[in-house]
Amino acid sequence: MARQGRRDTAPELALRRELHRLGLRYRVDRALPGMPRRRADVVFTAARLAVFVDGCFWHACPDHATQPASNAAWWREKLATNVARDRDTDARLTAQGWEVLRFWEHADMRAAAGLVEDAWRRRRAGLSSSGSPSTRPAPGEPAT
Repeated sequence: MARQGRRDTAPELALRRELHRLGLRYRVDRALPGMPRRRADVVFTAARLAVFVDGCFWHACPDHATQPASNAAWWREKLATNVARDRDTDARLTAQGWEVLRFWEHADMRAAAGLVEDAWRRRRAGLSSSGSPSTRPAPGEPAT
């Protein structure tokens, strides 16, 4: 398991490419507030938006998950713990005012990037120092 890559998987890179193409800038593999040993794949800190790309095996995808035959009880507990930690992370971030988006590794990353962009725009529209919606143009929009 130590040799298993934690970041820069093909689905993560595909999502990041699409987000960058849309003009969005983000942080990668960022520690989460109040949870130093947990990290999000893509983070928009100002918008308080955390994005995860979950692997089908490690996060027990309902469509593609497999159960190893060797040491089955240990693996069942390990994977259930991963899923429980995901739900705990979601709840803790939501309680802190963050929005959490999760995508399976087999998802269409172009569509996922569109959902991330929509969430980013919604959250940015509600953020400004004056308390009114931001007047800063979104990526790809001309400044007025």
